[in-house]
Amino acid sequence: MVASVIFTPTGGSQSVVSAQNGAITIDNSGTIAGAAYYAAFPIPDASQATTGSVSIINDSDVTASTWKIGTSSDAAVVTVSDGASLSLDNTVTVSSNSKIIIGNGGTVVLGGYATTTVGLIQFDEGGGGTIEIAAGTTPSIIGYITNIKENDTIILNGLSADGYTYVNGVYTLTSQGQPISGTSSFQLPEANEGTTFTVSTINGKTYLRTLVVVCFLRGSMVRTAQGEVAVEDICIGDEVTVYDWQAQAEVNRPVVWVGTKKAFVCPGLPDDKAGYPVRVLKDAISDGVPYEDLLITAEHCLFFDGKFVPVRMLVNGRSIFYDKSITSYDYYHVETEQHSVITANGVLTESYLDTGNRRSFGQSGNVVALGGRAKTWAQDGNAPLDVRREFVEPLFQQFDARASKVCSETVSEDAPLTDDADLHLVTDTGTVIRKTREANDRVMFMIPANVKSVRIVSRTSRPSDVIGPFVDDRRNLGVLIGDITLFEESRTHRITAHLKTETLEGWSNPEKGNMRWTAGRGLLPLGSRPSNSIAILALQIKAGGPYKLAPQNNAGLSLTA
Repeated sequence: MVASVIFTPTGGSQSVVSAQNGAITIDNSGTIAGAAYYAAFPIPDASQATTGSVSIINDSDVTASTWKIGTSSDAAVVTVSDGASLSLDNTVTVSSNSKIIIGNGGTVVLGGYATTTVGLIQFDEGGGGTIEIAAGTTPSIIGYITNIKENDTIILNGLSADGYTYVNGVYTLTSQGQPISGTSSFQLPEANEGTTFTVSTINGKTYLRTLVVVCFLRGSMVRTAQGEVAVEDICIGDEVTVYDWQAQAEVNRPVVWVGTKKAFVCPGLPDDKAGYPVRVLKDAISDGVPYEDLLITAEHCLFFDGKFVPVRMLVNGRSIFYDKSITSYDYYHVETEQHSVITANGVLTESYLDTGNRRSFGQSGNVVALGGRAKTWAQDGNAPLDVRREFVEPLFQQFDARASKVCSETVSEDAPLTDDADLHLVTDTGTVIRKTREANDRVMFMIPANVKSVRIVSRTSRPSDVIGPFVDDRRNLGVLIGDITLFEESRTHRITAHLKTETLEGWSNPEKGNMRWTAGRGLLPLGSRPSNSIAILALQIKAGGPYKLAPQNNAGLSLTA
C-alpha cells in the first residue's frame, strides 16, 4: 500500500502525488482516481490503497472515484478543511480503521458513497464542517457520522423539511408539523444522541445545523440609551448600554443585528439539553439582581468577576431553575459589533456572539444570511468563558446559600442515587450474562462458546447531575475500564480494542493511563476464539457511579424556523 494518490488538477495532466513531510497535500481543484499506477504502465491500479495522512485544503473542489482509502492493516486519515470540498461516489471505499474528517470550513459530499460502519465519516473536534448527502441517499446514513459538534451542518438534497421530532432516540423530519413521507428518519451514534438542530430548506436542500441556543426569552428588559426596552422591541440601530468591565464604565453601542426563533420543548432529555428555559428569580444573584425574574436559555452566560459562566452551571432548583411550565417559546438575539457585556433585568449578561449559526434565525419573518467569518470565544469573546469548577462552584454555593431568602420551595427534587452499576454483558444474540464473581477491582463473566463480541452494559450518570451543575462534564458515563483479560483453554489473552479503537461504539473518549469509560453499552470484540470453548472475561473496573435511579427518557427538542 502507498502514501500517494492519482490526481488530475482541473485543466492539467494526471500524475501521482506522493507524501511530503509525512502527508499528502492537495491544495487545488481536480479529481482523484486511485492511489497508484501499475508498476509497468501509467494506469490506475485498483488494488492499491492510499495510506497515511491526506489533507485537502485551500478552497479546493475535489471529486474522487475508484479510490481505496486505507487497508485493514494500514490506516489512512483524510482531512478536508479550509474551504475545500471532497465529493465521494459509490466506487470509493474506506477501510474500517481509517476515517475522513471534516474540519472547519470543509465539506464532504456523499454522492453515492454509503457506509454502515460508525466513525468512518466524522466531524473534527472544532466544529464548523459540512456534510452534504446526495438526493436518493436515505438520511439513515447520518447514524454513522460521528463527533457532531456545534456549528456542524448536514445537508440533505432533495428533501424539504422545516422541523423534526425526537422520540426514543429517533429523529423524524417534518414539514408544517407533519412527518415527511418515505425515509425521513435517522438516529445518531450513542455519543451524539440528543444533539439539537435548526432545520431550514433553501433551494430544495434541507440544512440541519447543530445548535447551542444562547438567548433571551420574550419580556427580558435590556438596558439601552433610551432606558429599559423589551428584547423583542429592540431594532437594528438602537443603542444598548454596554458595560466596559476593563475600564469599569458604561458606554452605548449600536445593535447591528437582531434575530428570533421558536423552540418547542419535549420533556425527556436532561433538562439542560431538552430546551427548557432557565428562570432566575428576582434577587437570586443579590438584592435587586435581577430586579424581576429573568428567563434565558440554558447556555446563555452571566457575567461575574471578569468571566462569563453559562447559567446552566448555576441551577440550584430553587432560586435558579428550569421552568418546566414553559413548553414552547420565542427567543431573541441582540448583536453588537463586538461581543459585549449588556444588562437584562438588572443582571450583567452577554450580547449575541455569532459562532456560525446566525443564518438559522429569522428577522421580521425572513431568513437572514449575513457574511463574515464565524466567531469564537477564544478570539472574539468580550471576556473569557470560564467553566472551571474552581471558579464556578463558589458562585453556585453563594447563590444557593441565599436561595432560601428568595424562594421557600424547591422547584426540582434530586433523584435518589445508587453506587450499583448493574453491570452485565449482552451477547450479539441478546443473551444477558451476569457476573460470576468479583476479586479486588476485577469483575468476572463466563463467556459461552462461539460468542464473538459482547456489550458491556451498565447504568449511566453524568457528573454534572450527580456531583453538581458546576461540573462541566455532561458525558453519560457507565464504568471506567482498565485492563480486559480473556482466559480460555490454556491461553490468557489481553484485549485492548477499547484502548486502541478510537471509534469503538458505545465508549467515551479514551482517558490517560490506559483506561476508558463506557457510555452504558460499550461494544467489545473478543477477537479470534477456539471453537466450542468457554471462556472467562475479567474486566478491571477503575471507577463508576454514583447513578441516578430516576427513569431515563429519550424525547427532546424540536426547533423550527
